[in-house]
Amino acid sequence: MELKVKAKLDKGFEPLALVVSQMREKTKDEGQDIVIGIERNKGYTATYKTRVFKDNTGHDEENFRFIERMTKALLWIAGGYKVIIAGSEVIGEKIKEAYTYGGLRDFDVHFMERVYETKFEVEIRDIKDAPENVSSAAPIGRHLDGCRIGFDAGGSDRKVSAVINGETVYSEEVVWHPKTQTDPEYHRKGILEAMKTAASHMPRVDAIGVSSAGVYVDNRIMVASLFIKVSDDDFDKKVKNMYIDVAKEIGENIPIEVANDGDVTALAGAMDLKEDAVLGIAMGTSEAGGYVDPKGNITGWLNELAFVPIDFNPDAMVDEWSGDYGCGVKYFSQDGVIKLAPYANIALDEKLSPAEKLKVVQELMKKGDKNAADIYDTIGACFGYAIAFYSEFYDIKNVLIMGRVTSGEGGVILLERAKEVLEKEFPDLAKKIKLNIPDESSRRVGQSVAAASLPKIN
Repeated sequence: MELKVKAKLDKGFEPLALVVSQMREKTKDEGQDIVIGIERNKGYTATYKTRVFKDNTGHDEENFRFIERMTKALLWIAGGYKVIIAGSEVIGEKIKEAYTYGGLRDFDVHFMERVYETKFEVEIRDIKDAPENVSSAAPIGRHLDGCRIGFDAGGSDRKVSAVINGETVYSEEVVWHPKTQTDPEYHRKGILEAMKTAASHMPRVDAIGVSSAGVYVDNRIMVASLFIKVSDDDFDKKVKNMYIDVAKEIGENIPIEVANDGDVTALAGAMDLKEDAVLGIAMGTSEAGGYVDPKGNITGWLNELAFVPIDFNPDAMVDEWSGDYGCGVKYFSQDGVIKLAPYANIALDEKLSPAEKLKVVQELMKKGDKNAADIYDTIGACFGYAIAFYSEFYDIKNVLIMGRVTSGEGGVILLERAKEVLEKEFPDLAKKIKLNIPDESSRRVGQSVAAASLPKIN
C-alpha cells in the first residue's frame, strides 16, 4: 500500500481509511451492499453502510476480514450487545462465529455483556430488512452557574478544579497510580482528597462533575481501566457507586454527573471553540474519544477509540488487554510513544513506569532531539489517516486533541503531520475539518473544568 505521507518509524502501517476507499473502488461495478447495525439499550441503533465483493466469487475471506474490522470499529464507537449484518449470509455467519465465547472477538463479547448486562448476539438479515439509525443524542454540560468541582481521573495523574460562575479559582494536578492498586480504598481516598481540596477554595459546593476513563450508566462505574487490578467482588461492592458515595461525603444532595473522559474532551472543545460537530481525543495513558454532534448533543455512544482498529496490518502491535491488533491505544497514547522509541534509537529504562518513559521522550523533545521528533512525526501521520477513518462514522468539523502526549513541541509536530495527511490524501476532508490543539494550560486541566459544567443545579 502506497502512502502519500509516510509513517516514518512504522513501515508496515496500513491505514484502514485507505482500505475502505480501495474496497469501494474495487467493488463499484460488481459489488453488493452490506449494512452493519449495532443495537444497545432501549433499541438505540447505530448503522454503517458499505460495499463488498459478491458472495462466493473467490473473495469471501477478503470480505470477512474487511467487514470484521468495520464491525469491530462500529461496535466500540457506538457500543451495544447486538450486531446486525444485513446483505450477506456468508459474511454474517463468519461474524457470528467470531463473536462467540472463545471466538475471535471473545473479549468484545464479554466486555459488552458486562456493560449492558445483556447476552451478546449476532443477527443476520436480508438487505431489504437492514437496520436504521435510532438515536439517543441529548444535550449535556455547559452549566457554569454556582460553585462547582470538576474532577478528571487519569491513569497517571488526577486533576481537579474549583469553578465559580464559570471562572476557575483553583486547579491542581497530582500524580497517582490507580492502575496498579488492588485495594479500592486507595482510589476512594484519592478522589475524596481531590474534591475536598477543591471545595476548600470555594464558599460552598453546588455541583460535582467527573470526567473519567471507562463506561458509566446513571453515574455508576460499569467498566473502568483505573480499577483493572481490583477484584470483581470488590468492584461490585466498593467501586460501582464510588463517585456517588464520595459526592455524599462532600455534602448531601449535591448533584453529580459522571461522564466518559472522551465525551468531556469533546465538550471542552465545543465550549472553547464555540462550535459543534467536535471529535475530542485525549492521548494519555490510553486513547479516549468523545463526540459532540452538529446539534451540540452527546450521542450516548461509547466512543472507546482505544479499541477501534485503525491499522489493517495483521502484524501490527497487539493490545495486551483486548488481544486485538492495530487498535488506537497502541498509536495515540503513551504506549504509542513507548512503542516507537526503539525504532527512533531511543533506549528507555524498563524499570521506569509508562508515564516516566513518556517524560524521557518529552525531555529529549525539549532539547530538540531529532529522534524524539520522529516519534511525534510518525504518530501524527498515523493520526491523520485515523481521522479520515473516524469520519466514516462521525460527522466531524472540528478535531480537538488533548492529553499529556500532546504536551509541548511534540504535539505541534503531531498536529502538523496529521494536517498534511488530510491535505494530500483526503483533500475534501481537509477543507471541512479543522484540527485544534488548545494552549498548554487548558490542554492539561481543560477536562476538569469542562467536567465541572456537567451537572445541572436543581
